[in-house]
Amino acid sequence: MLRASRCGKYLAVLALALASSLFAITGFAADRAHVVVLATGGTIAGAGADAANSATYQAAKVPVDKLIAGIPELAKVADVTGEQVFQIASESFTNDNLMILGRRVSALLKDPKVDGVVITHGTDTLEETAFFLNLVIHSDKPIVVVGSMRPGTAISADGALNLLDAVSVAANPESRGRGVLVVMNDQIDAARDVTKTINIKTNAFVSQWGALGMIVEGKSYWFRKVDKKHTINSEFDIDRLKELAPVEIAYAYGNVGKEAYSAFAAAGAKAIIHAGTGNGSVANRMVPVLRDLQDHGVQIIRSARVWGGFVLRNAEQPDDQYGWVVAHDLNPQKAKILASVAIASGMDAKALQKAYWEY
Repeated sequence: MLRASRCGKYLAVLALALASSLFAITGFAADRAHVVVLATGGTIAGAGADAANSATYQAAKVPVDKLIAGIPELAKVADVTGEQVFQIASESFTNDNLMILGRRVSALLKDPKVDGVVITHGTDTLEETAFFLNLVIHSDKPIVVVGSMRPGTAISADGALNLLDAVSVAANPESRGRGVLVVMNDQIDAARDVTKTINIKTNAFVSQWGALGMIVEGKSYWFRKVDKKHTINSEFDIDRLKELAPVEIAYAYGNVGKEAYSAFAAAGAKAIIHAGTGNGSVANRMVPVLRDLQDHGVQIIRSARVWGGFVLRNAEQPDDQYGWVVAHDLNPQKAKILASVAIASGMDAKALQKAYWEY
């Protein structure tokens, strides 16, 4: 009995030693979340010539390994690894960039060793990328998109805390199944709802229907969920999507003419997002132009250039009669993302309108 007891203690000590050795070799602990940071560039990776430069700087300069190394507090939150997917300013993002990023996110989240993904991104098109991922990634694991309004070299830079908060949210099991999240300025927003409303200031991102929650000193406080389809409930799938359909946005204004709409159609656009005034309004002289484009196979989607509210179907134009679609509460840039994905997936005008209600 004594010999067996000593043997058992020896095996326990050996197991503990092996576990410690495994952690030393891999850098991962079994009880900690593994979060992968996918870096794409942007202001969060930017650098200015002087600490006083908060608005004048070069974006996409700092590689992901330096971003992570510069925040030692990350090691207290999760096991963090990084990959440099792109190193560009987000205004230069293309459909090809979206597809490459989406496929990488999908592949990572299928790995049982990965618990969540954080994407660092420039703020100019951050909301578009986040919404795209929200539509096409089939996983309930946390996906968090994060950026900053000031470069890391600036006094009062916001990127380090934003990234720490993003990793904290991605490592939190409570974040699962909530769709793609945007974390900035202590706030957790839904990719579907959030938009950049101002430059320069750190509180640039706002959700029309309110934030999902707040994060304070690494702790998430949740207040609502999104009552729209996303991620695991989406009928769209990055693994089946070969490319995005060409969709363009035409901005409405006083004295607007047909030139932009006609040029987009001639260039091969499958749909045109009409960023209308007010309730997605269409100037009387433009109605026959848009109807003709619709008759020739170009989907016409009424959105609005105003921030807030939503476009009412058949309220400003007889959409049913014309076969037009309304983007509901999605702004023009997000309306474009949904149309690009939906049309590439084979949706006609009727199915596309249903998608705008549901997503």
